[in-house]
Amino acid sequence: MIKIVNLHKQIKHTEVLTNINYSFEPGEIYGIFGKNGSGKTMLLRSLAGLIIPTSGEIFIDNKQLHQDISFPPSMGIIIENMELLPQFDARTNLKILAEIKNIANEEDIDNAIDRVGLSPHIDKKVKKYSLGMKQRLNIAQAIFEKPAVILLDEPTNAIDDQGIELINQLLLEEKQRGATIIIASHHKEDIAPLCDVTIRMDQGKIVHD
Repeated sequence: MIKIVNLHKQIKHTEVLTNINYSFEPGEIYGIFGKNGSGKTMLLRSLAGLIIPTSGEIFIDNKQLHQDISFPPSMGIIIENMELLPQFDARTNLKILAEIKNIANEEDIDNAIDRVGLSPHIDKKVKKYSLGMKQRLNIAQAIFEKPAVILLDEPTNAIDDQGIELINQLLLEEKQRGATIIIASHHKEDIAPLCDVTIRMDQGKIVHD
């Protein structure tokens, strides 16, 4: 469970998150939508522990971020401008990541790559991937360790319609596993059919739930 209490974030003289209070429950898919600059990505970065709030608290399973823990202990994430290692193939990329926590084994890695539809290209170097293939691999790295929290910023960017159906099915399976899934998108219609709850943000505030 994730609980946000009176979250504010100011960068220079601009408040990019204002008075955010919200709770995200396990086994639910949440969609956050809004225009550029509305605060979606900044909120995901806050939940991931990548930025420190100006004020307010974030609790992950009753542990306060930046006080009790530095980062959510079980998290998969896609955030803007992510890049995997282009000189290696898909399997090697995930093996390198797996060495950090030693949670996932080779079967977990191959299964994640298969679930995003990249099995035919598993041994191809990432630098030869299309944008859509790279995004599929990003999704594989976000879910291959079976994290409790999955944060996705525009996850289907550059993915074709068939791939989007595949990814949506994958996310529904992750929901059934009990993961808390939070998806940010510019367009509500892109995520609404998948989500249990949709949240609109504007000027750093939650304005509709």
